[in-house]
Amino acid sequence: MKKRLVTSALPYVNNIPHLGNLIQVLSADVFARFCRQYGYETLYVCGTDEYGTATETRALQEGVTPRELCDHYHKIHTDIYEWFGIEFDEWGRTSTPQQTEIVQHIFNKCDEAGFVREQEIEQLFCASCDRFLADRYVHGECPHCGYGDARGDQCEDCGKLLDPTELVKPRCGTCGATPELKSTKHLYIDLPKALPKLQGWMSQASVDGFWAKNAVKMTESWIRDGLKERCITRDLKWGIPVPKEGYEGKVFYVWFDAPIGYISITMCHTDRWEDWWRDPDNTELFQFIGKDNIPFHTVIFPSSLLASGEKWTMLHHMSSSEYLNYEDTKFSKSKGIGVFGNDCKDTGIPADVWRFYIYYNRPETSDFKFTWKDFQEKVNSELIGNLGNLVNRTLTFLKRFYDGKLPVGKRDETFWEEVARREKAVTEKLDRAELRDGLKEILALSGYGNKCFQDGEPWRTKTEDPQAAADLLYNLAYLVRDLAILIRPYLPATSDAVAGFMNWSDFSWDRLGDLTGLGEFTKPQLLFKQLEEDQIEELKVKYSGSQAERQEAEKGEPALEEQFASEIDIRAAKITSVSQHPDAEKLYVITLDCGEEEDRTICSGLVGHYTPEELNGKTILLVANLKPAKLRGIKSNGMLLAAETKDEKTMEVLFVQAEPGTRALVDGFGDASVPEKKIKIDRFFELPLTVDGHTVKSGAASLTLDGKSITAEKVETGSVG
Repeated sequence: MKKRLVTSALPYVNNIPHLGNLIQVLSADVFARFCRQYGYETLYVCGTDEYGTATETRALQEGVTPRELCDHYHKIHTDIYEWFGIEFDEWGRTSTPQQTEIVQHIFNKCDEAGFVREQEIEQLFCASCDRFLADRYVHGECPHCGYGDARGDQCEDCGKLLDPTELVKPRCGTCGATPELKSTKHLYIDLPKALPKLQGWMSQASVDGFWAKNAVKMTESWIRDGLKERCITRDLKWGIPVPKEGYEGKVFYVWFDAPIGYISITMCHTDRWEDWWRDPDNTELFQFIGKDNIPFHTVIFPSSLLASGEKWTMLHHMSSSEYLNYEDTKFSKSKGIGVFGNDCKDTGIPADVWRFYIYYNRPETSDFKFTWKDFQEKVNSELIGNLGNLVNRTLTFLKRFYDGKLPVGKRDETFWEEVARREKAVTEKLDRAELRDGLKEILALSGYGNKCFQDGEPWRTKTEDPQAAADLLYNLAYLVRDLAILIRPYLPATSDAVAGFMNWSDFSWDRLGDLTGLGEFTKPQLLFKQLEEDQIEELKVKYSGSQAERQEAEKGEPALEEQFASEIDIRAAKITSVSQHPDAEKLYVITLDCGEEEDRTICSGLVGHYTPEELNGKTILLVANLKPAKLRGIKSNGMLLAAETKDEKTMEVLFVQAEPGTRALVDGFGDASVPEKKIKIDRFFELPLTVDGHTVKSGAASLTLDGKSITAEKVETGSVG
């Protein structure tokens, strides 16, 4: 038999996985467990995908380094997968020296073979931050749906894929400045040139490996629509350096390096990694992913390996599931909607119950909607009422009427012919990674056992025909043993529990149908608890809305006005000098008297809106507890407040009459203490100030200075920033 190399999509590190994400690692876990039990030499590798814009952005938001962020979330992922009982051979990560080594090696081979091209493109550049902005560093209005905070790669509201240059009113995701288009160079993998190699490989691989239909259709669609050269470099710091002259400041795009992570994680596992990844004649690669990742695994990754000109183990079977939705909406990591891995643990419902439901409804051919009601019904009827019922009634009967010992009985050939037929069907389904149907075949077999128990009426025949009762329980005991073997890939803890009741531990697949090895049994315990109506209703309410909303409800999150008053320190400050920034044409360097021992310096993008003479000597409002930021080499220690209309046609600095250092207060929260903590600019914008009827407000409360409401002269309705 060929070796089986199993991978599941590398979960992105900057968030907690929800049930929809967990499908992939759980699916690969079932398959790998089956392969080991069956006797295949098997290796299952996975790990966190750690490089890229999303990680760098999230780290910036949380005020930590990308490495610290990755360490934090890698631990969270690890704990969740351990709780779910995932049995990786190697659970790794992509931010390793091995990843750098193999990614740069494959790139160099592709480059040497002529499959890498250089292109000059127009890309958004932030003058304030002095850098080109990767797609996720650009925010703006979606051109398709009008959503105001779309990212440069995708609109989270309507789901459309975007190019940063398509955004309406783009802004830098770090400092909020308006970026400009500038020319820069990037490297592209020449997919059109690799297409003949890709088509030749795919035409055979997709048939021999019985790819999922959606994988075949989506890949064919990509090819039919015409492959385009795809950019494989990005302007970031957190990533794998590009080993090519002229590209010292760039890293590889995460979707070029991420799939190569399967190889590097194997390198971390064993020095014999080439026995798995460079032995295509004796190794079959099975990959488990969601349908949104199909092109990267059937086009980008294979094209990279083929273009390298080297011998690689290529994709054999692609198991690509559809989407799992949540109640009347979609699971979303970014919005925190759905049931997440840590939530599952917090419910008190065992991991095997969650595993059962995910496998039972695995979206193999169409999307599936998770609902709490269906969860309750399927667990109570199938897991407990069918499988749990057969195990409990059989072993309880043996304990009660046979003193916990296997009765002397004979093999029922008709019974075992039917069992063998059904077990063969389970084996065939699992061998082809048809996991949902495999579990349903197991449950059908359990249902058959329940019918035989019911039809055999052992409660009656134990006195009227003792041998018939003994024969029935003898055969049912071995069926329960077989079910413990069959369910082990799906429900490992349950399998262990059943085996423990039976004082038996050989889970080899070839023991199926072998009526030897059983003797005495211990008193069985109920495998699962019924899910009650009030319990399910409570969970449905608890996990409605987003994670953030649930956390706020649990903490009794204060109102917006209270949060602003307790976190934001706004002070009157007098402008003492204004000069042009030496390296940024749109920025002024402004010196302020804030009533402190030393003056402050800030950078502000007011060039073109106000002349230095119009600003000098005026008193403005300053966000005084903002974390300092370096803008084009000059440290800016705070932010000047200005009001702006929604159409952005009118912008005015909020000039005030007050002594420098006077604190602005939220009406009704005048007793709030002065915030000691420095805040990030993102936090300030999470607690927005608005203008309503010329009055500056936090939520419904006015912002006041010396007891009077702060007002804008020109802006009647708008925002403040």
